[in-house]
Amino acid sequence: MAISTSRKLGNADIFAAFGIVSIIVMMVIPLPPMLLDVLLTLNITGSVLVLMLAVFTKDPLDFSVLPSLLLTMTLFRLSLNISTTRLVLLDGYAGEVIQQFGQFVIRGNAVVGFVVFIILVVVQFIVITKGSERVSEVAARFTLDAMPGKQMSIDADLNAGLINEQDARERRKKIQQEADFYGAMDGSSKFVKGDAIAAIIILFINIVGGFIAGVAMRGMDIMEALHTYTLLTIGDGLVSQIPALLVSTATGLVVTRAASDTNLGQDLSTQLFSSAKALFITAGVLVVLALLGLPKIPMLLVALALVVAGLITQRTTKVSAVQETAAARETEIEESKKPENVLNFLHVDHMELELGYALIALVDAQQGGDLLDRIVLIRRQVASEFGFIVPVIRVRDNMNLQPNQYVIKIRGAEVAAGELLADHYMSMSSGFEDDKLPGIPTKEPAFGLDAKWISSVYREQAELSGCTVVDAPTVLATHLTEVIKSNAWEIISRQDVKTLIENAKEHAPAAVEEALENLSLGQLQKILSNLLRERVSIRDMVTILETLADYAGNTKDVDRLTEHVRQALARQILQPLVAKDRSLSVLTLDPNIEQKILDSIQPSDYGTYLNLDPRVLQELIQNLAKEVEKMMLKGYNPVIVCAPLVRINLKRVTERQIPQLIALSYNELVQGVQVQAVGMVVAENAG
Repeated sequence: MAISTSRKLGNADIFAAFGIVSIIVMMVIPLPPMLLDVLLTLNITGSVLVLMLAVFTKDPLDFSVLPSLLLTMTLFRLSLNISTTRLVLLDGYAGEVIQQFGQFVIRGNAVVGFVVFIILVVVQFIVITKGSERVSEVAARFTLDAMPGKQMSIDADLNAGLINEQDARERRKKIQQEADFYGAMDGSSKFVKGDAIAAIIILFINIVGGFIAGVAMRGMDIMEALHTYTLLTIGDGLVSQIPALLVSTATGLVVTRAASDTNLGQDLSTQLFSSAKALFITAGVLVVLALLGLPKIPMLLVALALVVAGLITQRTTKVSAVQETAAARETEIEESKKPENVLNFLHVDHMELELGYALIALVDAQQGGDLLDRIVLIRRQVASEFGFIVPVIRVRDNMNLQPNQYVIKIRGAEVAAGELLADHYMSMSSGFEDDKLPGIPTKEPAFGLDAKWISSVYREQAELSGCTVVDAPTVLATHLTEVIKSNAWEIISRQDVKTLIENAKEHAPAAVEEALENLSLGQLQKILSNLLRERVSIRDMVTILETLADYAGNTKDVDRLTEHVRQALARQILQPLVAKDRSLSVLTLDPNIEQKILDSIQPSDYGTYLNLDPRVLQELIQNLAKEVEKMMLKGYNPVIVCAPLVRINLKRVTERQIPQLIALSYNELVQGVQVQAVGMVVAENAG
């Protein structure tokens, strides 16, 4: 019955273990000459096979078993050396393979054989093995040094959406395999090096031992013993060293081979004959050498061959260019006809960062750009601070922008823009006089502070004068972070909310289940959006869901539910606002205006809104702005305290004119915080 392929592969480990044990046994048990001939032939065959695999390998990792194979084949050759030495010394005969190598390859001349053997060993030991060892050592070192950069590059590509999680895992696995492979090759090269040294030692031992055995044991005269055993020993050495040379060559080919889509032969033919000019110039040099007196026939024949190759290359290049152009046109036409091509334009990214061409270097790792790595850190920072997963930010160039301009978009709409000088530093004044510092006046894009672009020559001078100095990527990263924090409430989607719920379900499945019984995913999204709109972290999803589970059965009003959640997160909200002595300075509303606002709250399909006299509203905002300015001049956080339903509506009508205002409700003032009213906002027209 035929054995299946899977069963054969399943038993491969047993055969491998049996083979390695057999190699060890060969060193002890004498082998008959016929079996030795078979094993020597197998050694030569294996060496040729390894060399061919090395030639046709496209990527070094495709032949990752080579380090272990080198050790096994080296051990196999040494076992054969011991077996042949035993037969040579005992019987004066070690099989037909060694006999024929001694007679045919070196024609029975011991001196020629000795010289050929020494040359083979020198070539293998000094040239090929030594070079392969050095290449393996350097490759292993550079591969290990490059691992962190490659890992960051993979994270950057994943963040930019160029690859998915599966691709990232495959790339990381390949990086680890490369490090392991070159490290193993560095060690296995020592085996080949030791094999070459052992071959020389074994040669001299066999000659001396054979000479003694021939004279003392077989009664040969001195010259006959020396000639006979020298021929056998050199034949044995050649049988071992020629396969060893093939394996060493294969090792050198693999470790010097860069990853390619084709094998060595195709790369050689493609790259060596890629330039017709180079072939013509080389042919001209050969013709000149022939005219100067070197042998004309070989020189001119090779020159003629190069001219023919150059003409063929020139013609092939032209034909290929025409074919590629035609193929590109056909592909473009076919792609434009596909309906999917139109559908791709319908997709709108959550966030985009467009750069002018002068800023492309900021994202190019080869030019030292680390912006993609910074974006990864920004996403982690926002996740840890706000509990919000920032979607993938697409980074792309836009030739329609000014060279130094960048634009930040949310859902395809521009929300922020700025200009950077990539080779300059931004210096922001600390309040001291720095007008004498040469630079280009500008505004810090994230917070609108006065600043200057200065050359790197003046960086140290600016720092000594007390200025804050940052590079262009930091300016852009800070602006991007601020845009994300300010617009997180717009960015968060139902899919993001679902992801957060799935994560919370692992820790509090009961809270998630109860909350979702009374609330839809859309309502939960609006509540989380309300919190993020005022920069309240939603990291504590368990508390948020438990609170909603308590109150969602009584009301479906999103604003009221938001206020309940804020009360549950009160300590978290107050923490950055309270002073070290646990005091909190606040503004309050005049009771008349607070009641007026409460009475004017009207429900609608879009939530509640204030149905307030425009004159009263305008006066309220103006007076509130004045009080906020006074608080900030005194060094206080601009905080106002009012009733819960008044709070959310007051914040909405003031967030454009007074974005720095923090509105708290009375229910958010937890025990242990000493509240101090430092001002009251009034509106004369409210009465």
